[in-house]
Amino acid sequence: MTITVRELVYYPVKGCAGTPVDSAQVLGTGLEHDRTFMVVNADDGAFRSQRTHPVMASLRVEVLDSGASLSLTAENVGPLRLDADPDGPRREVSMFDRPLGVAADQGDKAAEWFSDALGAKSRLVRVVPGFDRDGWGDTPGKLNFADAHAVLVASTASLDDLNARITARGAAPVPMNRFRANIVLTGDDEPHFEDRVRRMLVGTVELAHSVRATRCAVPMVDQTTGRRVGPEPIRTLSTYRREPEYGNRVSFGAKNAVVCEGAVKVGDVVEVVEWLSR
Repeated sequence: MTITVRELVYYPVKGCAGTPVDSAQVLGTGLEHDRTFMVVNADDGAFRSQRTHPVMASLRVEVLDSGASLSLTAENVGPLRLDADPDGPRREVSMFDRPLGVAADQGDKAAEWFSDALGAKSRLVRVVPGFDRDGWGDTPGKLNFADAHAVLVASTASLDDLNARITARGAAPVPMNRFRANIVLTGDDEPHFEDRVRRMLVGTVELAHSVRATRCAVPMVDQTTGRRVGPEPIRTLSTYRREPEYGNRVSFGAKNAVVCEGAVKVGDVVEVVEWLSR
């Protein structure tokens, strides 16, 4: 069995468009620059996501100068070049009604840009130096502003199986970007093999299983246009991928913690060190 890295993607601003790369450094919190920034409600600091603002998927973010600045583009507002400020004014932020502590506000220009792009009063914040947040699951690990885990892994085998089921119902297949994975694997194993991997070596990085990736409404958002176009793939996933262990939600992909930092590139061969027994 040979498994290799097919795609690498990081998401500089949580909920916004991803950046595909051929290689990446992987830190304890995930791919370098992944979810370092987050858009929040200007009034209460609660995070914004595609669940309520699907247009976020169409907001393009480019990391420049090794993270010192960002380039922001969108169809409905003009472009913005923004200097990142890890020492900006501190703002209390939260996710899923849980406080995350303080983040660094990125100023009024960024706030105005995201407010115009989303049609809702918003601020852009950045993780502060020393930000320390735990995940949960078999291997909790650390993370930035991802939902709860550092690295989301999915496989082409899983997507091919899903799309075969979708097309059998007369609907159109969906692309991998609907699932916003960080690392996409390809190889000659069965669908959802990523669920069963306890520990793996990817390049010089070691990842360990945290939980299966349960899904909300985001996979029903077209990641190019920022429009909700469901009911697929959630409708079909619900017929065979419900997870009683996770409140009977549907799953696709596996969330992992970083247990050894390093580098990874497209084409790297993946070594499964240990399989889950369950």
